[in-house]
Amino acid sequence: PEGGQPQDEDMSVLESKRTISAGDSVVMYASKESITMITIEPNKIFQSKFGQYHHNDIIGLPFGSKISSKKRDGWTYALAPTAELWTSCLLHRTQILYATDISMVLYHLEVRPGCRVIESGTGSGSLSTSFARAIAPTGHLYTFEFNEVRAQAARDDFANNKISEYVTVTHRNVCTDGFLLEGRLDKASVDAVFLDLPSPWEAIGHAAAALKGGAMLCSFSPCIEQVQKACLALEEQKFVDIITIECLLRPIDVRMEELETFIPQPGPSKDNKEAEPTDTIKSDNTNSDASTVDTKPTQKKDKKRTREGQGTGKGRKDN
Repeated sequence: PEGGQPQDEDMSVLESKRTISAGDSVVMYASKESITMITIEPNKIFQSKFGQYHHNDIIGLPFGSKISSKKRDGWTYALAPTAELWTSCLLHRTQILYATDISMVLYHLEVRPGCRVIESGTGSGSLSTSFARAIAPTGHLYTFEFNEVRAQAARDDFANNKISEYVTVTHRNVCTDGFLLEGRLDKASVDAVFLDLPSPWEAIGHAAAALKGGAMLCSFSPCIEQVQKACLALEEQKFVDIITIECLLRPIDVRMEELETFIPQPGPSKDNKEAEPTDTIKSDNTNSDASTVDTKPTQKKDKKRTREGQGTGKGRKDN
């Protein structure tokens, strides 16, 4: 059923609760390279390179618990499933979209609860899961895949993640057969269309027929030549406000490092310059008072002139 509520209380990417119980989907997170989603079943064992974990020991623990292996030779975290974690641990049947691109797609398509969305192709189901979360609980996703094996595998994944009621998977070549489904998808009935196809320009005409007036279409392509052809097809179908966006992720590593620094000590200012010691020369004339001659200023001036002559530098001539 479209827009229905979950029929059970098992954990899914759309539901949240505090305690792990039998039947829940749990993400076993040991490292960025070791993330696995499992279904908790009594008397079963999860085996990884970080050790053995008995499902019976996991039942009753809070989500987010750090669990030691049976032999205490490793550990892992038992996390609640999310669309982002599913993207990190799913089986790659095709190239997939990751969180950076997914967030941009959802934002520019203006996807929200209650929307009816078309996606082609389904691929590994990474974006499909994020679509399902965004449109729940009253929306629906119609996703099309031309490879029958991948289409069935996607159905199984959506059932395991307990989002099947929000997703309809159809095996079809949309470039030739279009998107309309009798009794379910009619003309001008869809809020958004997403295309991830080798030749998206061949499906844009069919997408335009399914979209409501003012609705959004997004085409995701790795090559600029595909982008050019898609943009030309969009113009032919009277789409407006066509833009092209490239998402670049730039990780920044923030860490503390101790660096040796030299802080010059400020010298005495001209106003507060201490009195320089002076050389005293006594006159041979005993009848006259002793006279003093200060030779330091002259010597200092000469030294300063010498330092200025030795300096090097670069400058720009002011025309």
